[in-house]
Amino acid sequence: MDVTMSYVTQDWWTWWFAIYLFFGGMGAAIMAVAFLTDMYLKRHPNLVIWGMISSIVMLSLGSGMLFLHLLDHIAVIHVLNPMVLLNKPDAWIAWGTQFITWMMVWGVLYPLPYLIESRFFLGFPLVGGILRWSIVKKVAAVCERYHKLLGWLATINGIGVAVYTGLLIQSFPAVPLWHNPGVPVLFTVSAFSTAIAFLLVMLNVFFYDSEDHKIHVFYERTDLILISAELVVIFSFFQYLQVGEESAASASFKLLFTDPGWLIGFIGFGLIVPFLLELKGVIKGWSTRIPIITASLLVMMGGYLLRHYFMYSGVYSHPW
Repeated sequence: MDVTMSYVTQDWWTWWFAIYLFFGGMGAAIMAVAFLTDMYLKRHPNLVIWGMISSIVMLSLGSGMLFLHLLDHIAVIHVLNPMVLLNKPDAWIAWGTQFITWMMVWGVLYPLPYLIESRFFLGFPLVGGILRWSIVKKVAAVCERYHKLLGWLATINGIGVAVYTGLLIQSFPAVPLWHNPGVPVLFTVSAFSTAIAFLLVMLNVFFYDSEDHKIHVFYERTDLILISAELVVIFSFFQYLQVGEESAASASFKLLFTDPGWLIGFIGFGLIVPFLLELKGVIKGWSTRIPIITASLLVMMGGYLLRHYFMYSGVYSHPW
């Protein structure tokens, strides 16, 4: 008996979920990159403190978007319980919640010694008052002693959050575009690329220091590699989605690779243009900071567009 299949674009996980995935992945990667830079490249209190603050703000904003769209808000208590993972190890939202929670805990403790030393934060009455408490200073002394351990705990959980955003999408077998082992790779690479872009903007705009040249060069070279990896994965998706004239995968292919927003906005201005700008900077250097700031802003824009179009191009099939 012949079965007629109809293909439907999912219309529930749209722009709001793209925002959650974007800020979740980028925010987590920002903390990981900032802490690793401080531990192994150069001691940089400003990068650590503002990286931590930016990360927590982004994760809170993204998680807030998800929470507002839950059908049962009280049910969030279940994913906060780590024992859920023993009973259902494939509960990716529960994994993500644990990673985010512990990343924030370790992420606040790691920069605490720097906050104690910061004249800027001591100047705020409420924050400065708390930082002057004797118990806070004692905790900061312990954090100083175990600084690298705390940094690695925050980094590991941050990497876990970045990877989880892709695993969450990949866990939907009804949507061939999402149910692909390349999705976690793509989303993780994009998360770290956008994180480096965000930190480059901070380093070039908010606390520029010529002595940070080594960090700038390392970030630009790393981002070139990450953008190259994204282009390879995107090309792989281009090949994978062409699996027959009539299928949910081919329907996603048509939605993506005929859309100017995906082709020009994401691939063109979100990947290729910043790649060329950063390549020029790595080969010849910069006479001004404007090109690298522009490239970084384009990378972040592309990071959001990737998730935006992935959500809107999710197609599943009905057997009628």
